[in-house]
Amino acid sequence: MTAPPINAMTFDVEDYFQVSAMEGVVDRSTWQGMPSRVERNMDRLLAVLDDTGVRATFFTLGWIAERYPQLVRRIVTEGHELASHGYWHERVTELTTGQFREDVCRAKGVLEDTGGVPVYGYRAPSFSIDKTNLQVLRTLRDTGHRYSSSIYPVHHDHYGMPDAPRTPFRPLGDDGVLELPMTTVRLGGRNLPAAGGGYFRLLPYTVSRQALRRVNTTEGMPGIFYLHPWELDPGQPRIAGLGQKTRFRHYVNLSRTEGRLRRLLADFHWGAIDTAYADVLSGEPLAPTGPVTGHPAQADVVSEGVN
Repeated sequence: MTAPPINAMTFDVEDYFQVSAMEGVVDRSTWQGMPSRVERNMDRLLAVLDDTGVRATFFTLGWIAERYPQLVRRIVTEGHELASHGYWHERVTELTTGQFREDVCRAKGVLEDTGGVPVYGYRAPSFSIDKTNLQVLRTLRDTGHRYSSSIYPVHHDHYGMPDAPRTPFRPLGDDGVLELPMTTVRLGGRNLPAAGGGYFRLLPYTVSRQALRRVNTTEGMPGIFYLHPWELDPGQPRIAGLGQKTRFRHYVNLSRTEGRLRRLLADFHWGAIDTAYADVLSGEPLAPTGPVTGHPAQADVVSEGVN
């Protein structure tokens, strides 16, 4: 009998006031003065992973790494994969290619200097890589990254690339990094989200379990799951001025997240991205390739699956 795939457990390391949905009410210039919860929330999260023996990938903001270097060192010391979430948590859709390069270089430098390990992975804030800005995958390759996990093949009001492959692929061929898209299930002719986040808190736990089980058993593919440390923190300060939808999405069922996460960790096999996707990452270069010229190549699917 074939063993079930190892799924990738991932976390986007940012504080509760740094989420994209709060940009309109929490200015970046005020971040330094906000009461931080990221250290206590990471303590809680790392304890859960230690209790369950799970290794994960932590896509960490450069801004966080500069201010809490001991947190970055702890991620590495405890055996997890350190990866980049950019420096300022700016959506890629709002940056020029030059600004994007500056942001990811700054974040990668801070993370590597602090953690003492190479940083190969990147996740765009709010899954903000889509068909309008695929050229940034070339920038990631030029700056020494090996993979991105930034495209969500769904329809959403803030992000999504619903026509993207559901399995690892190279949108720019050899000119860009490998993309590991967020996990979806294919039902009724459309992709439905199955990668965690707010859906994990909003919907009953059985929905996430059944979706991931379908991906693992019916399709024989690993899944990628994600959460934020602040999602385990029902006591976080409430931000004034949020719209009704944003307030609901951010605060719904925070008190249930840890319990559900523990169940999920027990119900499936988990590892960091560099373990779960070791087969497709094994052929990726470990160093920058230098400037890339020419036209983007047609998307090259790495592994077969339902698209």
